[in-house]
Amino acid sequence: MHATNIRLRDFIFTDNDWIFAASGYDHTGGVQAVLRYIPDQDGDREMGGVRYRKLDFDESGEFLEKNRPAWKFRLPEDAISKVLRSNDRILSLVKEDPRVAVIVDVLKSAGIPIDKMGVTGSMLPGLQIEGSDIDFVVYGRYWFLARDAILQEILRNKGIDEGGDPGKDSDKLEITEISEEMWHQIYVKRLPEISFEEFLAHELRKGNRGMVGGTYFDLLFVRDWDQLPVTQERGADLRRCSLTARVLSADLAFDSPAVYEIGHPVVSKILCYTHTYAGQALAGEVVEARGMLEDVRGQKRLVVGTSREPVGEWMRSLDLLGRAPQSKE
Repeated sequence: MHATNIRLRDFIFTDNDWIFAASGYDHTGGVQAVLRYIPDQDGDREMGGVRYRKLDFDESGEFLEKNRPAWKFRLPEDAISKVLRSNDRILSLVKEDPRVAVIVDVLKSAGIPIDKMGVTGSMLPGLQIEGSDIDFVVYGRYWFLARDAILQEILRNKGIDEGGDPGKDSDKLEITEISEEMWHQIYVKRLPEISFEEFLAHELRKGNRGMVGGTYFDLLFVRDWDQLPVTQERGADLRRCSLTARVLSADLAFDSPAVYEIGHPVVSKILCYTHTYAGQALAGEVVEARGMLEDVRGQKRLVVGTSREPVGEWMRSLDLLGRAPQSKE
């Protein structure tokens, strides 16, 4: 298996049954990956007769530091026994899971080929449990078409529910909006450095989350083959700072990291490694952001997300919030 064939959100198996999730596209010197599941006889999920335990981000780093420190940031290509791509199981899941089938039907109706869809997270290797979310993948430019289709379906179903339709099958699965209670749960889980009101204002506009059959799902962006290769070179940390700038391009705002090209006298890009700030602004909007200023071969960029949910790092759209700029670099 060549590492160049591994994309963000694919799953990677090693000979000792550890399961990693690809966390980037640039696999020079080893695959960018995060350890997600390890065999554990007391684990709460099972696959192929083996019980597994899920590791959160911090647990993953600690486990690798103790057991295989050389794999903490880059997984060697010769350690890989199998790769499960995000779109490998979509056809079988349509038959097995009616919730996935509903999402796929909506996207197919919008003209999205099924080979541009997939899943990641626990559902990809079949390690989901009751209460697991659906992490639904759409590749490349089709992602934006998928997002619009989901938004339209949510609005359609909301209109039917509010207007009342005697002919509507109440037992039929449908895609619906997220409740305020669920938004609060998401906010508490992420603990972003912005208020709940700001968080909700940004999230409602993104349109990449919903509910299906009482299960939370989100639409996750992965670059298509024609948007690769990608070089994600690590920059040299300069200092923490805040800046205010206008977004020139947000074409990759839902990628990981989210990329915003900005008009600024010093800084050319904002990179957001925290999922909270993916899709946070549209092209043409003025944003405020705080993070780590990096230098990459003389080019300056601001990185938001130097840790999983970073303290003191954030991004907000001033246009969306109706605010005047407050700070500069």
